[in-house]
Amino acid sequence: MTDTWVLSVGREALLTILLVGAPVFILSVAVGLLVSLFQATTQLHEQTMAFVPKIIAVFLGFLVFGGWMLRILVDFSTRLITKMGSLP
Repeated sequence: MTDTWVLSVGREALLTILLVGAPVFILSVAVGLLVSLFQATTQLHEQTMAFVPKIIAVFLGFLVFGGWMLRILVDFSTRLITKMGSLP
């Protein structure tokens, strides 16, 4: 196990984390921005108004992108196990 192997696995893991988390994160930020604009224009500053739509958006994001996320994670795990099996 060389240092380049460890760095390449670490790099691949970080890219996988970013790739899997990006859709839900972007969706949450977009809903948060829309709720903030709505609160600023109506001057309604209720905490649950900001929290509940984000929770619903994240849940729907997991429903829509969940299969794709799982496929990406399974592919990464398969590649990692294959790389570990080929180590001297």
